[in-house]
Amino acid sequence: MKRLIGVIFSLFLIPALIFGEQSYNGSTYDRSTPGLWRGSMCLLKLNRLYQPTEENLQSREWFQDSKFGLFIHWGPYSVLEKDEWVLEKSKLSLEDYENLATSRFYPTKFDPAAWVALAKEAGMKYITITSKHHDGFAMWATKQNDWNVVNASPYGADLLKLLADECHRQGIKLFFYYSQLDWHHSDYFPLGITGHYSGRSLSGDFSKYLDYMDAQLTELLTGYGEIAGIWFDGMWDKPTADWRLMQTYSLIHQLQPAALVGSNHHLTPFDGEDIQMFEKDLPGQCTQEFSNESTTISALPLEMCETINNSWGYNSNDKSFKSTKDLIHYLVKAAGNNANFLLNIGPCPDGTVQSEFVERLQELGGWLRKNGKSIYETRGGPIGPMSWGVVTQKRNKIYLHILKWEKEPLSIPNLGNIIRASIWPSGSQVALAQDGDSLVLHLSEDDVDEIDTIIELELAEDL
Repeated sequence: MKRLIGVIFSLFLIPALIFGEQSYNGSTYDRSTPGLWRGSMCLLKLNRLYQPTEENLQSREWFQDSKFGLFIHWGPYSVLEKDEWVLEKSKLSLEDYENLATSRFYPTKFDPAAWVALAKEAGMKYITITSKHHDGFAMWATKQNDWNVVNASPYGADLLKLLADECHRQGIKLFFYYSQLDWHHSDYFPLGITGHYSGRSLSGDFSKYLDYMDAQLTELLTGYGEIAGIWFDGMWDKPTADWRLMQTYSLIHQLQPAALVGSNHHLTPFDGEDIQMFEKDLPGQCTQEFSNESTTISALPLEMCETINNSWGYNSNDKSFKSTKDLIHYLVKAAGNNANFLLNIGPCPDGTVQSEFVERLQELGGWLRKNGKSIYETRGGPIGPMSWGVVTQKRNKIYLHILKWEKEPLSIPNLGNIIRASIWPSGSQVALAQDGDSLVLHLSEDDVDEIDTIIELELAEDL
């Protein structure tokens, strides 16, 4: 599905190269001027107007220090147990979806305190939950229409309010995922790449839809206390549309200046965005079908997101669970690439979290309680990712994360005056030898950890 979307996305944008300078989201792009969009797409020249507040800059610092978050994809689609794209993949009409999913969404076992406690036990510092996914269904008591959990499900309570209150009680920050794409709203027109089977009328006013979107975002940013940020997704569905990004982003920053804005558009960040996200990929790796090789890795805080199995929303048939070791490697590699790791769960329709997710989250937390010093508050580098693993750094400490021991001395660039090299967390010394411009570290098999052998290098002064 996303391979097709990516191809069509490129085909829509290529004509911009032919027609020269044109308007896009309040900025201009000109084929003669190098800009942020490169390669086979268009050359985008942005007027950088957004100046983040001091509160926002502090939020960015907090975000980079936090390193690990919980992603939650949850909504009425969980009732059908086929993941969050079931409305599209199964070619259901909205009437069918209402009869089969929303009218049966009754999560009587939803326990927000348990969800937040699980995230904290896993060592996660924030939660990002789907407030509205592509089905357009709001998981809060929106006043903009009745397509929400209070008015269109038997549950009848504001799920986001319950979770937000619990996050504030337990001291964990909350982001709202918000889908710009909407398979339900009549003003989401012209239709995009997806959503052609739901039975919507083939008419509408897209500007009214954007007004609706801003009104919903206003609700989320004024009725749920401090919100860490908005995690957008879906503008890839209408790649040539004027999404009024600056208007929407400015609204968010006016309502909550510290809130971080990011978008899963697979492009170089737009003006007004505070973080850059990578879906199921490390920054710059471009291993996914929908990845865009022309995307520039920005200087903004980075985040990669991934699933525990292969599904975002609940899928009862998906038993392809990643091992705890694999998930730790994702976390460590993200940190070594200077990015956060946002790990997803898709809760069951009754509100419980399946045992396979709980087990892995608890094991991740156990590993972080022992080794978190080498992850939290670190930045990637000063050595880039290597065949054997990655490197993180914090003040005068460098952590070599050996994820694949090659049973030979480890050679690294000379990093300066290293006063001590030891295995973390045991503290046993590692022998160092100078070899030209390189340092060689000698490990014994007894030093090697099957998940992550961490060597702490202490420098005489901060990097």
